[in-house]
Amino acid sequence: MPAPAYPHHRHLTLANGLRVSLRHASRLKRCAAVVRVAAGSHDVPLAWPGLAHFLEHLLFLGNERFPASEGLMAYVQRHGGQVNASTRERTTDFFFELPMSTFADGLERLAEMLAHPRLAIEDQLREREVVHAEFIAWSQDAEAQRQVALLEGLADDHPLRGFHAGNRDSLAVESASFQQALKQFHADFYQSGQMTLSLAGPQPLEELEALARRFGEQLTSGERRPQAAAPALMPGQARSYWHTADGHLHHVIACDVPRQALDFLCAWLNTSAPGGLLAELKTRKLVSALHARVMYQFAGQALLDIDFVPGIHADSAALIETLLHDWLSFFAHSDWSSLREEFALLTARQLQVQGALELARHESEELSEHSVTALKALLDSLHLKPARHTWQLPPNNPFLRPPVKEERAGLIRGQTSAHRGLRTFAQDRSRGRREVSALTFSRALADDTDEGALYLHWRFDSSVPAGLENALQSLRENAHPAGVELSFETLANDWLVKMTGLHEPMPAVLEALAHNLSLPAQALTPSNAAPLIAIRELLKALPACCAGARPPAGEMPESLNTARWQGLGLGLPAACEALIKTAAARLPGQPATIECPPQSISGQHLWHAVKTASSEAALLLFCPAPTRSMADEAAWRLLGHLLQTPFYQRLRVELQVGYAVFSGIRQINGQTGLLFGVQSPSVSLANIVEHLQTFLRQLPSLIEGSADLGCEDLAQQLTALSVAQAAEQLWHARLAGHPSGYLEQLQQLIRTRTRKDLLHAAQQLNTASGGWRCVANGPSINDGWQTAG
Repeated sequence: MPAPAYPHHRHLTLANGLRVSLRHASRLKRCAAVVRVAAGSHDVPLAWPGLAHFLEHLLFLGNERFPASEGLMAYVQRHGGQVNASTRERTTDFFFELPMSTFADGLERLAEMLAHPRLAIEDQLREREVVHAEFIAWSQDAEAQRQVALLEGLADDHPLRGFHAGNRDSLAVESASFQQALKQFHADFYQSGQMTLSLAGPQPLEELEALARRFGEQLTSGERRPQAAAPALMPGQARSYWHTADGHLHHVIACDVPRQALDFLCAWLNTSAPGGLLAELKTRKLVSALHARVMYQFAGQALLDIDFVPGIHADSAALIETLLHDWLSFFAHSDWSSLREEFALLTARQLQVQGALELARHESEELSEHSVTALKALLDSLHLKPARHTWQLPPNNPFLRPPVKEERAGLIRGQTSAHRGLRTFAQDRSRGRREVSALTFSRALADDTDEGALYLHWRFDSSVPAGLENALQSLRENAHPAGVELSFETLANDWLVKMTGLHEPMPAVLEALAHNLSLPAQALTPSNAAPLIAIRELLKALPACCAGARPPAGEMPESLNTARWQGLGLGLPAACEALIKTAAARLPGQPATIECPPQSISGQHLWHAVKTASSEAALLLFCPAPTRSMADEAAWRLLGHLLQTPFYQRLRVELQVGYAVFSGIRQINGQTGLLFGVQSPSVSLANIVEHLQTFLRQLPSLIEGSADLGCEDLAQQLTALSVAQAAEQLWHARLAGHPSGYLEQLQQLIRTRTRKDLLHAAQQLNTASGGWRCVANGPSINDGWQTAG
């Protein structure tokens, strides 16, 4: 088993003032860049709220050297990467991730767009409508409005109380004063002295540094411009307040404690371990969840929010406050030695497993003595009374340290080597049948890294038991910081558990999973998670819609013990496989090979209506390929690759149909298809469908007019997949009945697709050869769609 691979880090400041952070990790398959501009919404002139966010949008619209079709967003999308930006109170971030072969070109485009934006009036007028659509969505979003209400306890003159979203009224594009302010803001802040560049990738630090220096040369040079300090967070001598809304009880604390120390405090507030605050509040049914987070931090000001999610006894604010202060008193007077050691291990483990983009955005520093002193001073300032309740510090994360090796593995407790033959052949054969029939291990992924994946799939004859995911929440919370991501998916009568990340803790996580699933059914309680935005609600519902109708309401769920299950391990070394086999023997259910025949909807137009919290029109259109053949899949993948940028450009930029516009390949239960998504505050579902159909009818012209179909670009993307991404592809390949060499064969088929193949795929798409499945938050728009059950 390879030794843990931690990234190498280097900080430097270039001659022009650009600060640079470099992280090299040989395990990475991709590279990432993050540029942080030290200016945000609170740094704009008071007359023009939203100017910083508006400028962020404008920078992506291309310039003379790189028009929008060749700019950063189009380039990254074309090469299968990810790109975005974020405007916060005092910073604006631009970030992207790409394969190593295209990374330098991406960096060149990023520097060019930051230094030389076009800022054409026609672009501004068009993009203002997009920002206005986002403003409408923000103003209608319940969570966003709760956040606004939460900040009402702050001082009136603090910028956190102000309006910064930007809309049609505040962005006076036609005004000469606005144009001057926009250009001055760009000149003041979008220069080398005001920026930090973070790069992460598999290249040596010397290569990353050379890329950073080349990037810096493209920027406008300038000196660091101090950002104005904000007034006090709270009026007078106030340092905290309580706020109640929608049953949630918030405790907001203003302080000057460093971010890392507040993260340290939040880590132990949020833990659900026995003996802690959350466990006690849940036992008393005072809350169902607790979320402590740092809301804001700048120039010695920090705002901590402790959010108590209501439980059955939601009117017990006084008791919750008493228990919080009692726990804080206990925590303040505890010995933090073990917690600091645990926190250091958690931070190190993050660096070991983060992808390129996460690594480039990583800001966490070690918990210094200064930070610890500041946190203790904050707790002392609360004048807490001695703790009365018997609290306990959380135990060490069981998955964060290597397992203790047993000296005589394979023996039953109490046996010696002389008793080795006491296990019967019948027991060994039984265990062997269980392991071989239910759990297989693929060699399609190399086992020479410290990462792997495990898929476990249960099928029930009736409905999946409610609350399975909620019962495993504590396990997921412990597995995540240890480097293992646990995710769950329900598709009609199927339940899927995915385990990806470091393979060293996986056997122990699997043991815990088997134990938790063996708990009595009464322990399984449904989750009361907050509603998602409409398009995300639809994405969550899509797999179940594709899997077929659910069992009739009221049907009793089946026991896990009688369900059938199968599993697939990928990228796991032999030693890990052996431990996983042993742990899998304790999983509930009957091992079996589960068939996943395709849900054919050939020629049909099905409409699934899904209720969402938002009234905005939101719609997904999933178009499965007509067959599961790899040739069809290659052609449809290439078609999706070719249309992704034009689709976004047409519906999002030119027509401004909505602010959530995307397309791409999606695999559901082994079925490959094209997925289109749109959410709009102003366009109806019927008009969204009309725009989609119009675009799809133009595909033949798009294909004929493309000089490069992108075959090689798309094929190369399959060589730069992370372990988790490759495992996902291989799982669906197994469900579709493809061979273990699926990725290599698919890559070759993509390289050999022709224009004729793409035109044929476009015709199949437009004639719904594989069917069309629409998932929307409204009823069917006309008789051309069949309402799905």
